[in-house]
Parts: sequence; C-alpha cells; structure tokens
Amino acid sequence: MAATERAVELTIAAARAAAEKKAEESIAIDVSERLALTDVFLVLSGGGDRQVRAIVDAVEEAMARAGAKRRMREGLEEAHWVLLDYDELMIHVQQAEDREYYGLERLWKDCPLIALPPELVGIARAAEAPEAPATSGARG
Repeated sequence: MAATERAVELTIAAARAAAEKKAEESIAIDVSERLALTDVFLVLSGGGDRQVRAIVDAVEEAMARAGAKRRMREGLEEAHWVLLDYDELMIHVQQAEDREYYGLERLWKDCPLIALPPELVGIARAAEAPEAPATSGARG
C-alpha cells in the first residue's frame, strides 16, 4: 500500500509552508508499508531554534487551512527536534546538527521517496536523491 492521496497533498502543503520559512533539505518518505501509524514522514531542517519554531508555526497554519487536525506536538520548547503528528503525516522539524546526528533518511532509506515540487527541495538534497514518483492510492 502506498501513501494515500490525502497524505501526499498534506505533505506538499506542509513542505510549501516550510519552504516559505526557508526550511532546508525537505524530504518526504513514504513509510506506509513499514508503519501502521502513518503514511509519510516529512523531514525538514532549520538553522536554529528560532527558525525551527517559525517553520513549525507556518506548517501548523497550513495544516489547519487544509483541514488537518494535529494529534500531537513534541519538542517545541527546546526546538531541536519538533515532531508534529497529523495521523497520515508526521513532520520532523530538526536543527541541522540534530538531523545529521539522528539520520532519519538513513534509517528509512529502504522506503520510497515522495516527489516534492522542485522549488520545495533543498539544493543539496535535490542533487543527492533521484526524483521519486509521487505515490497515491487508498489504504485498505
């Protein structure tokens, strides 16, 4: 089963909001076949705690406009790694050092990527990863 169309739509909306706050190296990983609790991990980087908080605020506003209900938010106080849970989409906003250390992309490297519009992907990430086709379909 691939990520649902709704999950992909929310992922793109969240990535677009994050890009407006200069999020770096946006990557969307389709974890639907590996995890029962979500379809997509969206991983974003910010330069420091202020930028991480700004990215989180923008993403939460975009998700509210899209009609998505946040189930949980963790890590905002220190803003090194903030996790936003929207059921079918989990958003990880990390400071660059934390992202490199924890390496979510390495942990989930066997999962397919979801193509984000080119203007939303960090230059470094776009050069490293081949573009994966957007996935859609119903879960059942």
